[in-house]
Amino acid sequence: MSHHELSPHRARLLVATVLGALLLTLLPGAGSAVQGKAVAAEAEAGNMLGGDPRKDSIYFAMTARFNDGDASNNRGGNQHTSSGNAANDDPMVRGDFKGLAEKLDYIKGLGFSAIWITPVVMNRSDYDYHGYHGYDFYKIDPRLESDGVSYQQLIDRAHAKGMKIYQDVVYNHSSRWGAKGLFTPTAFGVQDAEWGDYYDDKVEGKEYNPLDEDAKGNPYNGDRWSTAEPAGNTCKDWGKQSGTGSDGRKIYNCQWPSPTSGMFPKDKYHQCWIGNWEGEDSRSCWLHDDLADFNTENGGVQKYLIDAYNKYIDMGVDGFRIDTAVHIPRTTWNRRFLPALHDKLVAKYGADKADDFYVFGEVAAFVNDKWNRGSVNHSAQFYTWKERKEYSADDAAASLEMYDYEQAQGPANQPTSTNAFLDGNSYHAPDRTKFSGMNIIDMRMHMNFGDAPNAYNNGKDSDDSVNDATYNAVYVDSHDYGPNKSSTRYAGGTEAWAENMAMMWTFRGIPTLYYGSEIEFQKGKQLDCGPKCPLATTGRAYYGDHLEGTVTASDFGTVDSASGEVAKTLDQPLVKHVQRLNRIRRAVPALQSGQYSTEGINGQMAYKRRYTSGSVDSFALVTVSGAASYSGIPNGTYTDAVTGDKKTVSDGKLSVAAPGKGNLRAYVLDLPGNPAPGKVGADGPYLK
Repeated sequence: MSHHELSPHRARLLVATVLGALLLTLLPGAGSAVQGKAVAAEAEAGNMLGGDPRKDSIYFAMTARFNDGDASNNRGGNQHTSSGNAANDDPMVRGDFKGLAEKLDYIKGLGFSAIWITPVVMNRSDYDYHGYHGYDFYKIDPRLESDGVSYQQLIDRAHAKGMKIYQDVVYNHSSRWGAKGLFTPTAFGVQDAEWGDYYDDKVEGKEYNPLDEDAKGNPYNGDRWSTAEPAGNTCKDWGKQSGTGSDGRKIYNCQWPSPTSGMFPKDKYHQCWIGNWEGEDSRSCWLHDDLADFNTENGGVQKYLIDAYNKYIDMGVDGFRIDTAVHIPRTTWNRRFLPALHDKLVAKYGADKADDFYVFGEVAAFVNDKWNRGSVNHSAQFYTWKERKEYSADDAAASLEMYDYEQAQGPANQPTSTNAFLDGNSYHAPDRTKFSGMNIIDMRMHMNFGDAPNAYNNGKDSDDSVNDATYNAVYVDSHDYGPNKSSTRYAGGTEAWAENMAMMWTFRGIPTLYYGSEIEFQKGKQLDCGPKCPLATTGRAYYGDHLEGTVTASDFGTVDSASGEVAKTLDQPLVKHVQRLNRIRRAVPALQSGQYSTEGINGQMAYKRRYTSGSVDSFALVTVSGAASYSGIPNGTYTDAVTGDKKTVSDGKLSVAAPGKGNLRAYVLDLPGNPAPGKVGADGPYLK
């Protein structure tokens, strides 16, 4: 499609605009009302912002733990007291879309232009604040929405501020109680002296609603149990006692979901527990009893998930973070889910803008080597590539054929790429023809972030095996793990954090920060212990206390005003650091989308980057913490974005003294039509 042609969407907008203007002329006095309805209709349709996702940095917020804008939708669940949350007046589902919407200026003031949020679909389990126990994939969890701030309205408000929403999505599993509209199991239950307090009476037509809790924190469950064996039951030994629980109550067969009980149909759910986490069964068996594993090779399951997630594309989300991506065969991603996603985006936005939708997968390879113990099928970079041969038409058979074929090929025979690398000092057009459609979280850097140089060197070592590593999402820690598969939030110290950030914001990839890391929130605390300890003692603690007050931001990395506790939060040293890093990165295209090279460079974390596209040509020399020398570089005038220092190069050489740990130098070359931005921002605690 020519850029001068109107897409169907733009054509509809033009018609709506013309009709709106006509109505305004025909209905004097009614203009504001008509215009308001037109705007509301357009907002309801939802459209992603678009643009190169590498221009953004990402703030990762667990919605239910970030900020509470509406106390009426808070819910503690039936583990509220036993977990210790009640003693802290800290219900598991506490934050919401309203709370997030109210603090968009805080995130913008930090300099982030994209927000990754945890799954939004309606969950169903005893402890599901995180969103990964999806039950109704077609419905937003009502504990996150409020009057005036629905999910659609959060997306629209973020977009109005120039901020993207990346939605966490789960294709691998549902809740233990199945997926509404696909399959929900009937469980055995009995209202005897031991279990009478647990099972609700059945009410015809009444459905599960997590907002509707009884005094003990239990939502209605009368829809999912039966004492009598239901018609068509496939669960073995229905209702037969199988043991005794830790509380002394009898446990019965078919009372709790299990992949081996026959409780779930084979065509919709897998039938085994994972035995080998780096074997084929890791892609076709259950991870946990709260995570019922979809048979993603089944066409009906595929359609259920594709149609569900198309809904959120229609709402205008800007990208998907794909949970547990490694637990689905690459063939299934490449044949079904990724093409369906692309087709939907092309239909909605056109072929050019469709590629702006950012997809980044969690391929959990918790090792410190390039290939996950030599297994290509379980390595993150493997998922960035298309298939290279034909397999069986049957998806289940194809997944096994592909697994065996690629394991036999091994690491030495995997495709390689130069997409992340400069050709000398020149940027070259990347070859994306073999790209699968899924980018990745940089698990190798994540695992090696005990210190920045270690992460940097490990990242470089893997980049030729990734289709395009400039699209990798890079983070130090998350809601699941710290570096080296640590179970705690990163606690390397403020100076080390500053160095990590300085490298992440200037090296290839998209810098991503887990909420609160800007103040070292909950450093060293256990990230997750389920309901065995209070959330307040973990890395998933409630953050809103640090956000109380008001904050306004007119631009990314620029806070205009702040009062109350949030003003103190914004005054922390790493906040000042990340604000300026974001401003520098946004001012230098080479630091956003550029390829890189270390050719002709001496320095521990030193590299050159360039990005050339249309009228944009940006070239930068970077060193983090240590001294560096560069040779064979273009002659000309270079200006450091941190200090404003100018250096004129006439012999292809430039030397930089060590700026100090956490500090950096980014010398940008003045090029025709692309002047260096000069000093960006004011000196701070580390960038100076």
